[in-house]
Amino acid sequence: MTQQAPTAAPPAARPVLRVGVLGSGTVGTQVVRLLGEQAQEFAARSGALLEVTGIAVRDLSAPRDPAVPRALLTDDATAVATGNDIVIELIGGIEPARTLILAALRAGASVITGNKALIAAHGPELYAAAAAAGVDFYYEAAVAGAIPVVYALRESMAGDRVTSVLGIVNGTTNYILDEMSAKGLGFEAALAAAQELGYAEADPTADVDGLDAAAKAAIIASLAFHTRVGIDDVSVEGIRSVTAEDIREAHASGCELKLLAIAQRVALADGPEGAEGVSVRVHPALVPADHPLASVHGAFNAVLVEAESAGRLMFYGKGAGGAPTASAVLSDVVAAAAHRVNGGQAPRESSYADLPVLGPEQAVTRYQVQLCVDDQPGSLAAVAAAFAANDVSINSVRQSAYVGGDQAVVTIVTHPAAVGRLDAAVEALRSQERVLDVMSVQRVEGE
Repeated sequence: MTQQAPTAAPPAARPVLRVGVLGSGTVGTQVVRLLGEQAQEFAARSGALLEVTGIAVRDLSAPRDPAVPRALLTDDATAVATGNDIVIELIGGIEPARTLILAALRAGASVITGNKALIAAHGPELYAAAAAAGVDFYYEAAVAGAIPVVYALRESMAGDRVTSVLGIVNGTTNYILDEMSAKGLGFEAALAAAQELGYAEADPTADVDGLDAAAKAAIIASLAFHTRVGIDDVSVEGIRSVTAEDIREAHASGCELKLLAIAQRVALADGPEGAEGVSVRVHPALVPADHPLASVHGAFNAVLVEAESAGRLMFYGKGAGGAPTASAVLSDVVAAAAHRVNGGQAPRESSYADLPVLGPEQAVTRYQVQLCVDDQPGSLAAVAAAFAANDVSINSVRQSAYVGGDQAVVTIVTHPAAVGRLDAAVEALRSQERVLDVMSVQRVEGE
């Protein structure tokens, strides 16, 4: 007699899981809308009916999208945090988000958040609270919107050894730099265009000063290298000082200028053989035109992971916006709900490697240095001597232009070296008689 495969439980037999939402902004609205419109699909995927029981907001009278049922609105965020099986935190910032998430975890709720600033500042505390309560803590939406970078690093790459992560993780700054590159705009004009389209906030500080990308870089590094990395461990430089001339010079060098989040394993120069540390930084950098990140345009994000066995992996897509970010949030909701029904749990914090986090001077990169030099025999030898004295090797030299009868502009690209040695070489150039001006210094990333 042929046995029939068991059939899935009918919808009526599925358990009901209560879902609370903290915040009803752009992302929260899309989450609520999709949970309502696709309720049966989410039930089939997770094994439970997901019932939104409360949506905590600051202002009950504020205009809302029709997708948000007014009957579910409340200003009692604590009740929403402590009275549900699954809590979705989309308030942002440190407080009251931290207090509410801790309350939810201690009340036995699984928590999903997209709050990169909170995780970068208080991640270990939140991971510990989730572990103590035996519940899930998910945060896919915290790094790159719809792009599944957290899942890839935390789960898909668990069987490999990641060596570096290089990413464009802030769509606002990528849009601004892309406008400067394509249209020749200055920074202020490109920023105004981004604000007009809604890509940049009225106060763009977190984006253009690199703070948003730095929080994401801390999370990426923690996952990639099994080491606790906080926001204060990230060296940060934004894009306010980037000029149209910098973009033109990048093009002359066959590069694009991008704001990059970079996390790398770095060999310790003064440690025992094989000893490593972690370098984490955010800064503008030249990227060769044939590198995958050079072709990331507009407000898109992309993350390039290098691992010993898998080699190079690239993740690309929309890094912000209501619907894309809601996609990442809801993937975590489905996973947390499935664990409630079938057992299992989200991966816990993995910080066993406990690698030292290195200072910015120990980061390894390449420099492109543009110099105005005395156009006389021996000038290039003097320049080369300044690099050699600081143990920095030169990769290429290009004479960009003449500035008169006895002056020339020379562009030099180094081989990779520690930032401390590179900076020392640049300072040595400033004191060289043959060097009339150090016109610009840009980092170069990507091979």
